[in-house]
Amino acid sequence: MSSYVEDFSTGGGSRTPARSWVTSDAPSSSLNGDWRFFLHPTHHRLTDDFADPGYDDSAEAGWVRMAVPSHWVLPAFHDGDMGEGGEGAYGKPIYTNVQFPFPVDVPYVPDENPTADHRLRFDHPGRDAERVLLRFDGVESVYRVWLNGTEIGIGKASRLVQEFDVTAALRPGTNVLAVRVHQWSSMSYVEDQDQWWLPGIFRDVTLLARPAGAIDDVWLDCGFTDGTGTIRAEITAGAAAWPVTIAIPELGFETTLDGPAPVETLSVGAVEPWTAESPRLYEAIVASAGERVTLRVGFRTVAIVGAQLLVNGAPITFRGMNRHETDPVLGRVFDAEHARSDLLLMKRHNVNAVRTSHYPPHPEVLNLLDELGFWVIDECDIETHGFEFQGWVGNPSDDPRYAEVYLDRITRTVERDKNHPSVIVWSLGNEAGTGRNLEANAAWVHGRDPGRPVHYEGDYIGAYSDLYSRMYPNLLDCAAIAGESGTIPNTGPGHGPRIRRKPFIMCEYAHAMGNGPGALSDYDELVERYPRFQGGFVWEWRDHGLLTHARNSDGGDGTPYYGYGGDFGEVVHDGNFVMDGMVLPDDTPTPGLAEFAITNAPVVIGLEAPGRVSIRNRRHSSDTADLRFVAAVEADGEPVHEVTLDVLAIAAGDRVELQLPADLAAVADGRESWLTLRAELAADAPWAPAGHVVSWTQRQLSPEPAPTPWKGTESPADRALSLDDTLTLGPALLRTADGSLVQLAGLPVAGPWLELWRGPTDNDRGAMRGSYELGSPETTAGEGAPGPASDVRWRERGLDRLVTRVLSVSPEPDACTTRTRVGVANGGRFVDVTYRWRTLDADAVALRVEVAPSPGWDSTWPRVGVHLELPAELTRAAWFGTGPAESYPDSRRAARVGAFTAGVDELNVRYSRPQETGHRSDLRRLVLSGPSGDALMVRTRPGPDGHRPGFTLTRHTPHQLDAAAHPYQLAEDGPLHLYLDDAVHGLGSRACGIDVLPQHALWPGLRDFTLVFGRP
Repeated sequence: MSSYVEDFSTGGGSRTPARSWVTSDAPSSSLNGDWRFFLHPTHHRLTDDFADPGYDDSAEAGWVRMAVPSHWVLPAFHDGDMGEGGEGAYGKPIYTNVQFPFPVDVPYVPDENPTADHRLRFDHPGRDAERVLLRFDGVESVYRVWLNGTEIGIGKASRLVQEFDVTAALRPGTNVLAVRVHQWSSMSYVEDQDQWWLPGIFRDVTLLARPAGAIDDVWLDCGFTDGTGTIRAEITAGAAAWPVTIAIPELGFETTLDGPAPVETLSVGAVEPWTAESPRLYEAIVASAGERVTLRVGFRTVAIVGAQLLVNGAPITFRGMNRHETDPVLGRVFDAEHARSDLLLMKRHNVNAVRTSHYPPHPEVLNLLDELGFWVIDECDIETHGFEFQGWVGNPSDDPRYAEVYLDRITRTVERDKNHPSVIVWSLGNEAGTGRNLEANAAWVHGRDPGRPVHYEGDYIGAYSDLYSRMYPNLLDCAAIAGESGTIPNTGPGHGPRIRRKPFIMCEYAHAMGNGPGALSDYDELVERYPRFQGGFVWEWRDHGLLTHARNSDGGDGTPYYGYGGDFGEVVHDGNFVMDGMVLPDDTPTPGLAEFAITNAPVVIGLEAPGRVSIRNRRHSSDTADLRFVAAVEADGEPVHEVTLDVLAIAAGDRVELQLPADLAAVADGRESWLTLRAELAADAPWAPAGHVVSWTQRQLSPEPAPTPWKGTESPADRALSLDDTLTLGPALLRTADGSLVQLAGLPVAGPWLELWRGPTDNDRGAMRGSYELGSPETTAGEGAPGPASDVRWRERGLDRLVTRVLSVSPEPDACTTRTRVGVANGGRFVDVTYRWRTLDADAVALRVEVAPSPGWDSTWPRVGVHLELPAELTRAAWFGTGPAESYPDSRRAARVGAFTAGVDELNVRYSRPQETGHRSDLRRLVLSGPSGDALMVRTRPGPDGHRPGFTLTRHTPHQLDAAAHPYQLAEDGPLHLYLDDAVHGLGSRACGIDVLPQHALWPGLRDFTLVFGRP
């Protein structure tokens, strides 16, 4: 029987009603471990004989070991293989974002439908129990269960708990459990989330004894008002369970319910409230005649008042992340230690909220979210995004045949997670269009849990959701939605008043794919400006790369790397769009996460008039008593003075000003000095040690002494020179035939060459939203006009294929001027570049670079600077400038001025797809060294506006980055490449968001910058 694979039912057999996931003293047995496994290529023409207890599941019969929980397409769980360009032993992972990897023919699926039979022998002691339940916490996608040859039931909804009553089939001693799992089913049409398709029993399997007098379900709906806690207790139990006692020992609270009765609200007296900043939990005990249930409760009240979302009477701001369950080895199999470390990393980077995209997570994740403190939007396991390609025709969200499926999924989401204080919003799902089934789900939630609002982004007109939510809105749209006027996109003229009565959030923004995202600060300014604009959730937390290996010539496993769509031989896939996280697959935070942390800092420190500082507490409810405020002065990047400021605790929402100590302004030796003010933890917190910096700001106290102006000299005429002639200018040796470098400070060096190209970022390649590039650099915060991706425009204009022609070389005894014209193959546009060298002394030479574009340039440039090729042994950099991480025009809040050191491989991020990385703006001084010590120094001179060039030191040219699909494809030998850029283009978020804003864009124009090279 396989009709259940393609029907519209929610399952069947002895499946029991949805209920809370709680801790109980009733006996339970984990069935996780090694199971027997056999994979069929199709769901058709299969018999059920494998469910017979005596069936031969030996290795000789073709059965293998498979771990449970597991995904059978991943090699970590069995003895198979998963390699580049083809299937592993048991199928392959498939990545799609929107596309369905099978024909859209509801409710049918292809005959090519991998179907896995699982068998487990386990011993059961036969303890006394009135009933025994078999719980599956997650199985993808549809499965059928037998115990001891008796069919138990059918489970559906991959990321939701299913419990089956197996009392009649269970026996003392040895039992045989058989489970048949199908990769594709009619349910796959509503599980089209942006992630890997990974079939298998991927969460825990557990036997639960249900003793006589057990508690069937419990909901302690805990509220908080004016310092007092309340409990609305809903207990479901049979007659033998009563009376039921509810106790919170820490509060001295205990009450007894004599039997089922209308739900009452009970006062528990004074309590500390639960918030994401102070996640105060109390252990509650619910005891009946046959069972003792424990759960951690938090007292908080959620409400929408005056178009704002409030918790405990105060508005909140979501400074959040969308979080998938993903691990490069385990897929979606839960790892408690990894989950905790992930959430701790979030806390340390000022993330205060999680949207469980796009399904409820493993139940233990919500326990962690309660404990560590996050605002949570808990999302239902529904997404039908692939119907967008069908014009939403046939979308299950409006198909009455799926009505029961939708209702079952939202019911199981809410019932499982209803006791968690961190869950303050229910989400109906994601990117599923709209329709009657979603509207019915919203109505059910409103009736079941009126204390928590409903979210759904696809409700563009605000018909049935309580929060107004958008994805990747541009800044003008945000202002229109959050303000009192302006056109709200995708709505009619009559919808504005209703929408503006709702809190506004961005459920997804700032697509964190590769190098980026940009413009985080621009969004934060709008959140600060409009009270109804209550923040949003970056897409997303982590790259979904799966650990695999490149194939050697002999076919064996070679270099490990993190694969993405297309790396496993998929016919339909969405490439590296799954590599879009603030954290790389190997747990490395990207520079974008540091940018998020400072942009979303809970306190904002400002330097006002000279000697005065302001501190504003942006927290929801906590004061700043846990923080100390430190002022530090550095001169040329070296510490000079540090003092802890005397700051009284600042209440949430308040702002104070104070005078800085006078001695902070004292700077020795006339060096360039900077004042840094930081807020750091005064004592250890559960999520970070004392001294952890939660916020900082910086201001220059005194500039570097101005250098002597230098305008260069010009020779009246070129003099005839042979091709072998060279010219020594201080530490530089130039070839006079073309003005290029031969040596610098005794090192073999090549260049300089004009560089306008960069290895395109994922955002440069993105064309998901409109472009601001209309042929002129007009400033706007709007969407821009539709257009091709930036890298397409740049290639069309030849920026990746520059060709140089030397116009003249004018050498002098202590100077040399070289004029060049840089053109593009098969193009008429060009750039005139003049290099003016001048000896400063025996150890220093200055280079002034003048760049003059020809008329006709109608597109931005990725960068404008010079490129030098250096010896490979110069593998360490020490610099005075911005750091420690890379920075770009629209992502530099996290860049501070100071002295830093790093190896060349630390300077560049190993993004999952190679791309532009490593630029550090506003360079003052750079010293490059190798095994023999310091070898080469580069200094910059500020322009009239104080602007300085930045630098990138890398093993790879932009063209090499452009050509590689994975980091392992980049050679680790060869010369180093130093790029000294007068300016670079911003990052944006156009992989799935807005383009680089005009104020952060690099448009062609006259450039004039000066560099000084010498011996350290």
